[in-house]
Amino acid sequence: MTGAITVGVDGSPESLAAADWAAREAVLRGIPLRIVHAWLWQPLDVPVVQDREAQAKSADGILHEAETHVLGRYTGLSVTGEVVPDVPVSALLSETEKSDMLVIGSRGHGALIGFLLGSYGRQVIAAATKPVVSVRTRDREMSGAGAGEVAVGQQGTPEDSEPVLRFAFEAAAARGAAVRAVRAWSLPPIHGYGPGSMRLADEAGGLEPFERKALQEALAPWRERFPAIPVTEHVEIGSPGQVLLSAASRAGLLVVGRRVRRSPVGSRIGSVAHAALHHAGCPVAVIPHP
Repeated sequence: MTGAITVGVDGSPESLAAADWAAREAVLRGIPLRIVHAWLWQPLDVPVVQDREAQAKSADGILHEAETHVLGRYTGLSVTGEVVPDVPVSALLSETEKSDMLVIGSRGHGALIGFLLGSYGRQVIAAATKPVVSVRTRDREMSGAGAGEVAVGQQGTPEDSEPVLRFAFEAAAARGAAVRAVRAWSLPPIHGYGPGSMRLADEAGGLEPFERKALQEALAPWRERFPAIPVTEHVEIGSPGQVLLSAASRAGLLVVGRRVRRSPVGSRIGSVAHAALHHAGCPVAVIPHP
């Protein structure tokens, strides 16, 4: 990763936490940080007094606060900032095309309703073509950019998971952390026991050994490329979301994939990424892949 990290800010504590995380990540990777705030003057067709100059000044203030915050905490950090004249979702999606990673803030965590991602965050993550990292306010205290192992969910073939594993290993290398690679599996339905699939499972010694072999094959090129990174393989039967969240309970960063597919109702996040974003106790990186 040689480009830049972009973080979107809106003046909330959550976006300031996102800026903090993004700044630490930029320092770890030795790349620039770009801070953006989306603001578009949109006169309302109602009898309410509107002050364009005051709103523009407020937008500049939000950007300045984030810049001052990160520059005061991280020496040697290269920072640029811009107030982007656009609505938030469109502005952030445009920014993903200019950066290697987008970082956004998300609201807190409740026992009953879980992780409140927010409509802007959902839309951006579902449509982004680059990795998006979601950070909550409490992540700043509990899971700093250099704390804990990097947990990553691996699904499908080595080709399917290549972008996800690349991100996870690069993140681990930047922070000197270990990788915990997680693969969940379940018993196929009766009609799924085809001769070909059962032959492969039999050759591996059973379904679970087959899944372990699949994970090992996916990890092999990344172990070779990053030989100094300790890797723990975790294979477990169960719901992918639940298995991943349980295995990542002590992680400093959780990395999940999102298939880039269009449905009749538009882009979707996917069930595993959805579970991670709503319930993980650390920042979550969502990586789009074919």
